[in-house]
Amino acid sequence: MSELGAGTEGSSGGYSAIASASYRQPMNSIDVFDSSNIIKVDTIKSLGIPNPDFEHSKNLNEIVTMYNRISVAIENSILDNKFPVVISGDHSNAGGTIKGLKKSYINSRIGLIWIDAHADLHSPFTTPSGNVHGMPVATAIKENNIDSAINKPSDEIIDLWGQLLGDERRVIPSDIVYVGLRSVEDAESFLIHKYGMGVHTVNKLRDRGVDRVINDIETQLDNCDVIYVSFDVDSMDPSVSNGTGTPVENGLKKLEALELLKILASHSKVKCIEFTEINPSLDSKGDPMGEVAGQLLRETINCLNKRLSK
Repeated sequence: MSELGAGTEGSSGGYSAIASASYRQPMNSIDVFDSSNIIKVDTIKSLGIPNPDFEHSKNLNEIVTMYNRISVAIENSILDNKFPVVISGDHSNAGGTIKGLKKSYINSRIGLIWIDAHADLHSPFTTPSGNVHGMPVATAIKENNIDSAINKPSDEIIDLWGQLLGDERRVIPSDIVYVGLRSVEDAESFLIHKYGMGVHTVNKLRDRGVDRVINDIETQLDNCDVIYVSFDVDSMDPSVSNGTGTPVENGLKKLEALELLKILASHSKVKCIEFTEINPSLDSKGDPMGEVAGQLLRETINCLNKRLSK
C-alpha cells in the first residue's frame, strides 16, 4: 500500500516482504495470502522530489485520494461480512481505514488502540517534518491543534487537510489508547493530556503485565462499540529488526507484541486490525522484519479465526 506519507521510501514493499516470508514457512502454517481473501487497493507511486508548496504536508493531494480508496475498500470488506486485516505501507493509510470503519459503523462509537512508538497526532500546523504518517490520529479526531502551531500552511493545504478531517470527528479523543508510546513531541503531548488519552509505555506494560494493561484498556474503551487496532512495527525494539522507517530504542519484544495482538484479536469489539510501516529496504540483512511481522500476522489471524468461528 501507499508510502506517500513516510519520510523514507520502502514501506510500500511491506506486503511483499510479509508474503515472501510467509511462503518460506512450513506448509501447515495458515495461508494468510489466499487470493480469494485479498483486496488490493490501487496505490499512487512515490512522487520523487517533494512539491515545495506542500512542505507542511508532503503529497497531501495524493494522500486524499488514497484515504478515499482505502475507505471504500474497508466499507466493501465489511459489507461482504469480512473482517478487515490491513497490511499498509506507511501509517498515513490508517486515516483512510478509520474513515471506512466510521462509514461502515456510522452509529457506533469507535475506539483506537494505537500500538506505536509515536503518537501520530500532528497536523500541517504543528508538524516539524511535513510527513503525513505523523498525522492520522489527528484526522480521526478532526484536530488542527492551533494552540501548538509552528507552521502557516497554505490555503490549498488547509482545504485538502479539511477533506481528510471530514465533517465531524470519527473518534472521540478520550477513546484513544497508546501502547508502546515513547517518542512524543510537545504538540502531541498537549493533546494527549488535554483529552485524557490512555498511554501505556513499554516499561509500564512490563511492570504491570499485559493482562492488567489490557484490563485498563477495556475500562477506558468500555463505552465503545467498535475497536480498531493499529500495529506499527516500530512499536517493537530495533533489536528485533531495522526494517521500519522510524525505529526507537526500548520497544516491545516480539513475544510481548504477540501476546498483545493475540489477546486483542480475541476481543469481540475488535473489528479491524492493521499492520504497518514494514520497510524491507532498511533491513541490514535478509528480511527479518518480514519474517517477524509475518509470524505476528499468522498468529493474529489464527486467533481471529478461532473467535469468528464460534
